[in-house]
Amino acid sequence: MLYREAGQYKSNYASDMAVFPLREDRIGLGVMLAIALVAIPFLGNDFFIASVMIPFLVFSLAAIGLNILTGYTGLISLGTAAFMGVGAYSCYKLTTFFPHVNIIVLILVSGLFSAGIGVLFGLPSLRIKGFYLAVATLAAQFFLQWAFVRVPWLFNYNASGAIEVPQRTLFGLPITGAAATAETRYFVCLGLVVVMTWFASNLVHGRLGRSWMAVRDMDIAAELMGIKLLNAKLGAFAVSSYFAGVAGAMMIFFWYGGGEAADVFSIRLSFNILFMVIIGGLGSLIGSFFGAAFLSVLPTALKFGLPALGVPLTGATAEHVTFMLVGALIILFLIVEPHGLARLWQIGKQKLRTWPFPY
Repeated sequence: MLYREAGQYKSNYASDMAVFPLREDRIGLGVMLAIALVAIPFLGNDFFIASVMIPFLVFSLAAIGLNILTGYTGLISLGTAAFMGVGAYSCYKLTTFFPHVNIIVLILVSGLFSAGIGVLFGLPSLRIKGFYLAVATLAAQFFLQWAFVRVPWLFNYNASGAIEVPQRTLFGLPITGAAATAETRYFVCLGLVVVMTWFASNLVHGRLGRSWMAVRDMDIAAELMGIKLLNAKLGAFAVSSYFAGVAGAMMIFFWYGGGEAADVFSIRLSFNILFMVIIGGLGSLIGSFFGAAFLSVLPTALKFGLPALGVPLTGATAEHVTFMLVGALIILFLIVEPHGLARLWQIGKQKLRTWPFPY
């Protein structure tokens, strides 16, 4: 009754090809943005915002980057965490060289360095794919992680070997450093994620996105149709690495407040982001948010939610249970619904549109 397209006529090409063709979808998007902007900051406490919402936004952006490469272009990558590390260290060096430049500008610029490294390690995709490309990106993960630890210039020769986030302000409010509140950091992360999601949506629904999907479905046929595989594949690596680099800079500057590469940008993080894309749904931007929400909320819910309900569960046990649940869900989705939670969301909306006669 509440989700119908009756009476909503499409009188031009733009309305027919709109990302949200139904009025209810646009209203729902507005409601979600209102909740994110108003309800969560004022109703959630500092722990919820800092431990759940900010990680969710960071992982969502990283998952979008990987989804562009794997879901839309069909190229497997196991080095997402390394590209995130490139963005984090690039932003750290930029704050050293340009201390008076706005930190948001530096975060966005740091993604360009990650994009350049992504293009460099994406060159093997022109000759190999599948398992061999996954091994090549895995080599990038190990090499870059080694560089983060063994090149002292990257962390300004700090004895601890860690990134020390300086305090920066925006309109007089500290947004990084110890003085920055959780709400302020959340608003900055939310603004960056919304803008970059809008940018990604325009990319995947445009000419470049159609070329990526053609390469994913059959690269030989795409090349015969006139699509240049060099531009398409390296463009996908560049855009994906750019999103990952910005997410890595956000992780260090707005979430952790510092960190060591060996602990933060490890192969485990690369696999976690890949799991988010698989569970959320390949080739779907909203699936990236679903997967990030699931894997960022689940550990916190098990660690703190179950003990609050009277179920005794230690932190180590909660971590093991999380691993088991994620593994079981990956197997379940690969067998039952390979397109993940995004496909289930799409099926549910389609059934609502045809209610009371759902097929």
